Amino acid sequence: MADRTRVRQTLGLVLLASAALVAVAPPSGATAAGPAAAAPAVTVEERRLDGAVPRQILDDSGFDKVAPDFAKSLRGAGSYAQAERAAVRHGERLWQRAVDRAQGRGPAGGELSRDDDRPLYWARLAMTRELRAWHAESGLSEAAGVRLLERLESASRGQESMAFGGGDRARESDRAKGVKRIVVTGFDPFTLDRDIRISNPSGAVALALDGTVIRTADGPARVETAVFPVRWGDFADGTVERALRRTLPRADLFVTVSQGRVGRIDVERYNGAWRGGFGDNENLSETGLVPVKDPATQPQWTRTTLPYAGIVAADTGRFPVYDNTSVTEIPAGGTAPVVRPDGPTPGSAARAGGGGDYLSNEIAYRATLLRDRLGLEIPGGHVHTPVLEFGPGNTDPATGTVSDPVFVQNRLDITAQLRTIVRVAVEES
Repeated sequence: MADRTRVRQTLGLVLLASAALVAVAPPSGATAAGPAAAAPAVTVEERRLDGAVPRQILDDSGFDKVAPDFAKSLRGAGSYAQAERAAVRHGERLWQRAVDRAQGRGPAGGELSRDDDRPLYWARLAMTRELRAWHAESGLSEAAGVRLLERLESASRGQESMAFGGGDRARESDRAKGVKRIVVTGFDPFTLDRDIRISNPSGAVALALDGTVIRTADGPARVETAVFPVRWGDFADGTVERALRRTLPRADLFVTVSQGRVGRIDVERYNGAWRGGFGDNENLSETGLVPVKDPATQPQWTRTTLPYAGIVAADTGRFPVYDNTSVTEIPAGGTAPVVRPDGPTPGSAARAGGGGDYLSNEIAYRATLLRDRLGLEIPGGHVHTPVLEFGPGNTDPATGTVSDPVFVQNRLDITAQLRTIVRVAVEES
């Protein structure tokens, strides 16, 4: 979960902020901050921005000016509404800039390869840090600051722009034209304390596919994408459901994507309702049942409805593709975890889905549970990409470069293969 530490605001700071800013009106239901109001502290993720690698990635992509431009807009905000508009506008602009760069539109802005997902990640963190600093001096309530951060996060992740606008009429028009609607999601980089240079190929896939049309044997398929944080707390707070609830009912197929195992792609058959405790990007750990609304009706397992047999059988690219049916469960009446290579047994308690017990399993579980609770009969499920590896001789984070030709080619190959897997999924559904 995002860092819960808060910097306590003093009376002097509030008075200085009030003198320096035009009176800032809070949103409906959020009161203006008084002397005891709290401002969100800089998070663990944001503190990593001060390292040489994030600075180089921002400089080498031309994204180094994103946060300063946003900060300038915030300083000109004379009300909460103006600050919210700035957060949404600059968040959407960042997302579209990252998509355009990945898809070859506009200037590259630097020497970093266009397909790289990392400029989006680090630029967003620079923006959220600027927003926290502005909020600490604004006199706004903590609730108002949280709301601004939520708007910035969702806009800069593509979550607010993937809703297939136009409502039911537009969907019926697309169907009449034979246009399928596809949702694909990715993730931020993670395990950054192990290697801060890390890129997440699922995020690169999302940038490469957003807004594109894939030609299939059954006609065109329009893809909308979004990227999700690697933070337990955001998932517990419902970020997946908020983003997908308005999107899945208008879609014909969805694929959640994350980085998985070395040298292989997996279509995960089963998803488990269990958090295994691995540290997230805030270095926080969560172990226990996946927290969802209406836990009384929460199943231990959900399953993919993607056409896994057709995907596995197709020639989609250089990496082998597997139908992964393995899970870890506590059998009914048992006490110890057991690995089941062929899926869960009746009445068992989940301890790991095919995709494990981390947030990749959780987004698959949440998305497929949402599908089932909404009564949607659409193909959907999770695909794990290969681990994105640097080239030989560039494996030491302390001495290695932020990119190399092998690293770039691996990411391009993964992206191309996922695009083909989406095409096959549409054709086989």
